[in-house]
Amino acid sequence: MPGSLPRPVGFITVSAASHPDAIATGATATVTGAPIALTERRPVVPAQRLVAEMVPPPRFAGVSFGSYLPDTTQPSQLEAVRVLEEFATALNATTAPKRGWFRKAAAPTGPAGVYLDGGYGVGKTHLLASLWHAAPGPKAFGTFVELTNLVGALGFQQAVRTLSEHKLLCIDEFELDDPGDTVLVSTLLSRLVEAGVKLAATSNTLPEKLGEGRFAAADFLREIQGLSAHFHPVRIDGQDYRHRGLPAAPPPYTDEQVAERAAGTPGAALDDFGALLAHLSVVHPSRYGALLDDVHAVFLRGVCPVTDQSTALRLVVLADRMYDRELPITASGIPFDQVFSEEMLTGGYRKKYLRAISRLVALARDSAR
Repeated sequence: MPGSLPRPVGFITVSAASHPDAIATGATATVTGAPIALTERRPVVPAQRLVAEMVPPPRFAGVSFGSYLPDTTQPSQLEAVRVLEEFATALNATTAPKRGWFRKAAAPTGPAGVYLDGGYGVGKTHLLASLWHAAPGPKAFGTFVELTNLVGALGFQQAVRTLSEHKLLCIDEFELDDPGDTVLVSTLLSRLVEAGVKLAATSNTLPEKLGEGRFAAADFLREIQGLSAHFHPVRIDGQDYRHRGLPAAPPPYTDEQVAERAAGTPGAALDDFGALLAHLSVVHPSRYGALLDDVHAVFLRGVCPVTDQSTALRLVVLADRMYDRELPITASGIPFDQVFSEEMLTGGYRKKYLRAISRLVALARDSAR
């Protein structure tokens, strides 16, 4: 139900000490005081729960426009609040009955939604979640990846039917890194706009610039232009608040310090960095949030450079889910700002990697408090 937090999911727990064929299902239990290993978890998330759990992450469960703290030197942040408040007011003022699935909707007038464009840490997700909280239901909130996962789980037609009953769809971190996903989401949003659903999204790139420098195919660019027509872009300037006047990230700990701190922390997860990255390849990214259920702090040994792009992108998704849940990270090895290579930081997925670094550094800083 909108506004509720996701329920714990079941796990298939694989123990290295048990026979490979002996697996247990149900909630994972750990000995009091002993950290769990994320590499021993394989969460099971029923597809029918995906829509019900499309709500802002716990970090943003109680935010509002009033709790947003704009940078007073950046007028665009105050302007973004004004635009979104007006958008929410318009949504609440709508009293017309919802259109039926088979009834042809009247062509919408004006943009179908708003698009928050800005750098890292300027509060885009905070504002998007504030809009969701201020808007009437039914409504849905999810990342771009979660949206594509929903379509995969429900099927396209069922996803359209389900989301068409919503008044608002909020899409965080709009990322078009694959031409197939671009066509899928473009078609989905077009169908939702026709059904009268309002849209709101965030990203680090203006709609007409999405995909730039990645895929030059004419069909891909055509899809990008079609998507941008649905939104009224709102630029938000400013410095990453996670680093605004804050000290630098703490240096890494030793392996022994990481293990010792994990042993004394309730709800700790302790893993070797390399083993965790390998485990992520066998867990669908849509389940990374469930992978962290009941975890209150993450401890990693041996953080090292990630050289494979597929592995790096999985780490980005995990970093997002840990950041959503405000899980402090205590780690040994190299600092998180050295995890991705210079080549990766100048390539097509640059914005994803920079966002991941920003969030991982912030969580590492939290662990030192």
